[in-house]
Amino acid sequence: MRALGRALRRPASAIGFAMVALWVVCAIFAPWLAPYDPLKSQVPLQMPFERAPDGGVFWLGTDLLGRDILSRLIYGARTVVFWAGVAASSAYIVGITGGLCAGFYRGITDRVLSFLANVVLSFPVLVLYILIIVTLGASGLNIVLAVTFASAPAIFRIVRALSIDIASRDFVSAAITQGENAARIMLVDILPNATGPLVVDACLRLGYIAITIGTLGFLGLGLPPPTPDWGGMVNEGRGMAMVFPHLVVFPCIAISSLMLGLSLLADGLREASRAGAKA
Repeated sequence: MRALGRALRRPASAIGFAMVALWVVCAIFAPWLAPYDPLKSQVPLQMPFERAPDGGVFWLGTDLLGRDILSRLIYGARTVVFWAGVAASSAYIVGITGGLCAGFYRGITDRVLSFLANVVLSFPVLVLYILIIVTLGASGLNIVLAVTFASAPAIFRIVRALSIDIASRDFVSAAITQGENAARIMLVDILPNATGPLVVDACLRLGYIAITIGTLGFLGLGLPPPTPDWGGMVNEGRGMAMVFPHLVVFPCIAISSLMLGLSLLADGLREASRAGAKA
């Protein structure tokens, strides 16, 4: 929390935090913030700020089926924030568990886990995502599985390197001498001292996962329709983007703003951690 407080003193980090917080608020309060039902068809291909039949306003226009784009963006935030959070959490659980075991036990455990991680990392990430989704089918659970399988090895390598460094310190040696069990040493002595770099990485990785969900949606491999999905909205409107640019511009802005916000926040946390270490 101290690192976050120091980071928010920087204008860029504060802007990034506000951008992320905006989409989180939209995700949580979508039923109250969205002006219309995101699945309800009204008047197709209305431009931004045109009047709705009920006297309201289509602030961002409507899509090919007459659904309000603003409402779909707000509900799409719920889709992206929820599944990106679940996928990232799953990847970190797997990556941290493997990294702690490899860094603490070393030996054959380290060699086997590192070999498996290197095998997965040798494949292009997007190819892995597409292969898994095509094989298992498009669903939220399969997106989580794909992200976990593709992202956990990179997290594993970060945690492994940190664990090897921390495990060599005196307080860990003292804990081993006192007879504390390995699980307690890894979770109480090693992991808390590795959280700084992991928090920064988590911010960046959440942004990458959000883009991944958008990319899969654009390729038709995201959440099944009619679930509001930013990438799916871009895919639906790309055929008429030259005539009705609002169909793709606003979903692209949504994806970019979330990624930019997480990147700015990660940069701020990194600088704050460095400043705290020097102090």
